[in-house]
Amino acid sequence: MAGQGGRGLVPLLAFLGVMAYSLSMAVVTPALPQIQEGLNTTPAGAAWALTAMTLSAAVATPVAGRLGDLYGPRRVLLAVLVVATAGTVVAALAGTVPVMLAGRVLGGVGGGVFPLAYTIIRDVIPPARTAAAVGLMSSMLGLGGAVSWCLAGPIIDFLGWRWLLWVPVIGLVPGVALAWWIVPRSAPRPAARVDWWGAVLFAAWLVAALTALTEGMDWGWTSPGVLGLLALSAVMAGAWAWVENRVREPLIDLRLMRVRGVWTANAASLMSGYALMAGGLLFPLLIQLPGDTGYGFGGTATQAALLQLPASVGMTVAGMTAGLLDRRIGSRMVLFGGALMTALGYAFVAAQHEAMWQLYVGGLARGIGLGFAYAAVANLVVAAVPAEETGVATGINTLIRTVGASLGTQVSAVVIVAVPGEGGFTTGFAVSSAVMAAVLPLALLVPRGRRRPAGDFSRAEGKCRTAAVS
Repeated sequence: MAGQGGRGLVPLLAFLGVMAYSLSMAVVTPALPQIQEGLNTTPAGAAWALTAMTLSAAVATPVAGRLGDLYGPRRVLLAVLVVATAGTVVAALAGTVPVMLAGRVLGGVGGGVFPLAYTIIRDVIPPARTAAAVGLMSSMLGLGGAVSWCLAGPIIDFLGWRWLLWVPVIGLVPGVALAWWIVPRSAPRPAARVDWWGAVLFAAWLVAALTALTEGMDWGWTSPGVLGLLALSAVMAGAWAWVENRVREPLIDLRLMRVRGVWTANAASLMSGYALMAGGLLFPLLIQLPGDTGYGFGGTATQAALLQLPASVGMTVAGMTAGLLDRRIGSRMVLFGGALMTALGYAFVAAQHEAMWQLYVGGLARGIGLGFAYAAVANLVVAAVPAEETGVATGINTLIRTVGASLGTQVSAVVIVAVPGEGGFTTGFAVSSAVMAAVLPLALLVPRGRRRPAGDFSRAEGKCRTAAVS
């Protein structure tokens, strides 16, 4: 393990780990039509290649964050990277849909890199530079998307979709070795525990709800299967909330969720995750639809990639500058500006999508706006909680964003099927615009304070102090 000099590389490792995971998540989206054909499945079956990973990440993220807080980020990060790498290899080799989904579920464990990386950053970066570092790490989401979309088109067109699934391994395998060498050890807290029942119940209601949403068009929205899944989801959600309010160390501390700086950022994360993945589905599908539909562009996967590339680069640059803007105007206004830009970008393409340049303009506004929004919500959560709560709080935030991403994909797919023709895309873009417009009042509700003292929130006391919500 490296000494003091190696510790200076820890933030870089955190950035690269986040990018490698975001890359493994993003590579499937441009390849969904090819996965459907290659595995001889339905559009819903191919979509589960993305949904399975987001569901797994939704459960694994808070668990990894809690484990990192209890036992130190190093050993947990190593485990997360090993499991994610194994899952990525399984998915790349899969010859059937069940094997593909199993690999993607294992790959979703890599979502734990987010809270672990935030904990690492807060441990090694001086407080004055934390906002810039968090913003830079958030930009890795955009960079991962940019790399995936840049590579997706040529790889799919010339080598085949399976080669695309091997790309994340190039980052994950060296990441395991670097994490072993660089990340310092931390003293464990052996008396603490993980709320496994909370994790199981959370996974149960989330899987039931998203399965109902995914299969609703095929089974019928009033079919016994869909209604039964929705009822099961409601029961499991109630049981989960009951458990979380009674265990000593919950998976998701609902008391922490009531802190104004936390719940506003989490709600904004849910909507931002929706907006990111809705566009990740709508834009490529519109580009690759045949031109004889009257609204499709008849483009290739490479052309769809070129459309996404400027937006992904814009998201990266915005994330890098968000930390600097935090010092000048505060992250609440960065969030407001990012949400406004994203909403306007989607509104533009909802009204105007007859020419390719219109998609470029709207997509670029969406990418820059989401870059600001993602960095801002991460900074707001880090600022709202004491250092010992960073892992679990950012894990919750990432989980909620992942749930939003799942909803963005599934709801947009349902809208395209439910509203025939061009109207499906117009509606999908308009819904995404409305979702981001709803972030604007949330941004104004964020407390104006900069950094919260470590004693403002104490789980041991089991309550939020008045100062934390005022």
